[in-house]
Amino acid sequence: MNEGWIECVPNFSEGRRAEVIDALREAIAGVPGVWILDTHTDADHNRSVITFAGPASAVEEAAFAAIRLAAERIDLEQHRGQHPRIGATDVVPFVPLAGARLEDCVALARRLGQRVGDELGIPVYLYEAAATRPDRRNLEDIRRGEYEGLRMAIETDPGRAPDFGPPRLGPAGATVIGARPPLIAFNVYLTTPDVEIARNVARAVRHSSGGLRFVKALGLEVDGRAQVSMNLTDYTQTPLARVVELVRREAARHGVGIERSELVGLIPQQAMIDAAAWYLQLEGFDARQILETRLDAARDEAPGEPGFLDRLADGSPTPGGGSAAASAAAMGAALAGMVARLTIGKKKYAEVEARMRAMAAAADDLRRRLTLAVDQDAEAFEDVLRAMRMPQTTEAEKTVRAEALERATRQAARVPLGVALAAADVAELAAEAAEIGNRNAISDAATAVAMARAAAESAALNVRLNAQSLADRAVVADWEQALEAARRRIDDADRRAREAFQARLGIG
Repeated sequence: MNEGWIECVPNFSEGRRAEVIDALREAIAGVPGVWILDTHTDADHNRSVITFAGPASAVEEAAFAAIRLAAERIDLEQHRGQHPRIGATDVVPFVPLAGARLEDCVALARRLGQRVGDELGIPVYLYEAAATRPDRRNLEDIRRGEYEGLRMAIETDPGRAPDFGPPRLGPAGATVIGARPPLIAFNVYLTTPDVEIARNVARAVRHSSGGLRFVKALGLEVDGRAQVSMNLTDYTQTPLARVVELVRREAARHGVGIERSELVGLIPQQAMIDAAAWYLQLEGFDARQILETRLDAARDEAPGEPGFLDRLADGSPTPGGGSAAASAAAMGAALAGMVARLTIGKKKYAEVEARMRAMAAAADDLRRRLTLAVDQDAEAFEDVLRAMRMPQTTEAEKTVRAEALERATRQAARVPLGVALAAADVAELAAEAAEIGNRNAISDAATAVAMARAAAESAALNVRLNAQSLADRAVVADWEQALEAARRRIDDADRRAREAFQARLGIG
């Protein structure tokens, strides 16, 4: 059965050692089905935020692998940085995306929390929607006193006892795990080095001090500038533009202004649209007036992708078979969504309408992910080509080239592996559509299964081609197991679709 997609945004207490940050990315990307969306690193904060997403089971494995690695490589006794922290992996929020609910993220947070406490011996606190106590909903309350303050309190104060794991801190500290809606992490730099001004502005802006609802803020010194570091927990209620203008006004009271701002991680598109419309004072603005939005809609409505097919045929190595596999799986997902929508609203299928709505959303999510993979596969192979072109005159150059080629080849295999796993999701979704969806569209559901099978088999060829040159044979063995599991799922989905086709239409 297809899982909803969940975003994970872990914050690690390391922003200066590139080799540790790269290792954390490798640990996350090494889990099949996970997609790294963004990496933000800040040396002054000595902190990195790696944003990734995928099905719940894959996201859980990736988060656990990263927490384990961070515990091995980051020592809080040695760590110094501007940002408050209590752990090597400081905080791990899960955010529901298409096809997932906040309740799914809560269950995931609690499951992972217990696993981290039991298997890694790291104290875990649950926060936000996953909190088991009202005084632990807010991250800043849990992080009070930071690592140094918590080190003694966790052993002596029953109120600071963790939800999971031992009541004592090791060099990896403690980890806060939770579930929440999308959040915007946003920093504003002021035209002054005076951190006290930033603290005053933060006090005026944050909700806990009487400022704006859904805004958390701290005043820090970063890069020789006073910084107001903020989290917007609900941008639909407190828009980004309103926050910026209050910061500007409060800064002006102290005789300073805004020098620049920055995002930490990703931001919902609607938040940027809302900010642009507010500043431009656009009356009656509709997001469909954005050129790219209209173009995307036109592409979705178009019967084919001639631009992509032209590029596929033009004789260049990219895009190639991996991109074609992703495109085929995306078409299968589109067909599954079509069958669901042809079922919705029909009296004859009223009893399955709720399920069809969920299936349509899941199919749309799969289609978006697979469409993204079309370009990701081409980009991954371009990275392989760049690594192959690196100089190898000296032994040192040969070592650097070999390491770069290994990393690039791994990624070039991971992308089609993710496509194969997503294709299995498409096949299962389409098989269910064949069984309970609109009978008049059953051939479309069966076609979706066939497209998914072709995509998975094609993607598997690309995984194995890249895997043959990798030094790490253990990870290759894991990939083979994942591919075999995907193949079995598709075999079962194909059988279900054929049986439904025959039973519902009387055609063999």
